[in-house]
Amino acid sequence: QVQLVESGGGLVQAGGSLRLSCAASGRTFGSRGMGWFRQAPGKARQFVAAINWSGGSTYYTDSVKGRFAISRDNAKNTLYLQMNTLKPEDTAVYYCAADALIGAGNIATIATRYNSWGQGTQVTVSS
Repeated sequence: QVQLVESGGGLVQAGGSLRLSCAASGRTFGSRGMGWFRQAPGKARQFVAAINWSGGSTYYTDSVKGRFAISRDNAKNTLYLQMNTLKPEDTAVYYCAADALIGAGNIATIATRYNSWGQGTQVTVSS
């Protein structure tokens, strides 16, 4: 288990930007893939983006490609999600999560691969 705390959420107008951060504690952060998920009211939790342990490989759900960018700084034990050109449909609680598999070369896009989750941060995009 790795402890995760998200921050950076808030209220923005459509077309605006936010950068979410996920601060991790634990010695294995740099060996685990990381992901961002989101959940809107009444909806299932949805995969957003993921990054492998080294940061050399990323993957995004189609709806955010070209707008969001996931990155990590292993020296700071921090995961980021830069969100640009935000749309009202991006409104959700955003969660960061750590892949259960240490040193995995592939990227996990399903929630069951992740065994550590943050508390979530609210992102609201107004029209």
